[in-house]
Amino acid sequence: MMRVQWQRLWSKWMVAALAMVALPAAAELRVFACEPEWAALAAALGGDRVSVDTATTAAQDPHYVQARPGLIALVRRADLLVCTGADLEAGWLPLLLRKSGNSAIQPGRPGHFLAAEQVRLLAVPERLDRALGDIHAAGNPHLALDPRRLLSVAERLAERMAAIDPEHAAAYRERLAGFRNRWQAAISRWEAQAAPLRGRRVAVHHPTFTYLEAWLGLERVAMLEPRPGVPPSSGHLAELLEKLRAEPVDLILHASHENARPAGWLAGKIGVPALALPASPGGSPGVGTLESWMDALVADLLHAIGAEG
Repeated sequence: MMRVQWQRLWSKWMVAALAMVALPAAAELRVFACEPEWAALAAALGGDRVSVDTATTAAQDPHYVQARPGLIALVRRADLLVCTGADLEAGWLPLLLRKSGNSAIQPGRPGHFLAAEQVRLLAVPERLDRALGDIHAAGNPHLALDPRRLLSVAERLAERMAAIDPEHAAAYRERLAGFRNRWQAAISRWEAQAAPLRGRRVAVHHPTFTYLEAWLGLERVAMLEPRPGVPPSSGHLAELLEKLRAEPVDLILHASHENARPAGWLAGKIGVPALALPASPGGSPGVGTLESWMDALVADLLHAIGAEG
């Protein structure tokens, strides 16, 4: 008798737990994305099954976002939160989560999805020391700039969407299959186009493009910031100028949301291009999708070194 009662209680608990995770059949999956790349990915995997809100734009530094009431309201209504993690949003996401009161998307719940937890990260520090600058304990968070890692995230995100919205799980998996086929073909195209970039020497403002450099075979020889997150002083730039005169680079890179003046000054002194690249989709007209964003990154790099076409 006690065993039957226990089984009934267990069954009731499981039904209640699943009801808290799964959406009603007619409901739209509401996604809150911290960065434009995850908004674009959720839209690609969800189609008209999802509505997507985004906390930031490509014109913003995702480290620094204000937890405005409007963002809190969006988080409060979300079924799924998709962010980078690896402390990229550490300055504002915990506050949004706390103030939203939305239990479905808190850490440890199915509605809380961090891209950085789905792949191996680069540049994991050997030691943690604030004197080293703005370093991330888990590794470099800008992983979407490697399309191979982005595909791994897509596969895991589609499964998470299917778990939260099981009524339409087959549709998410079908859209993932289409995305995977297109994306793998695009990776092959980009790698063939970008062959002239392999071995090119670059200086960067901040380690924003670590994954792009590793994927395309760019060789980083200098960073304009003396330490990550610390603006370059005139003295540091003067020292860097002497270094780059002795060890020339082909290109100076900075993200479009970063201060362009140090890169422009240094590029003018040594006679190489300074190139601003969007660190997320939507940084310039016509690059709102993931594929158009990657198209533009490769094309701009090739144009900067005179190797386009």
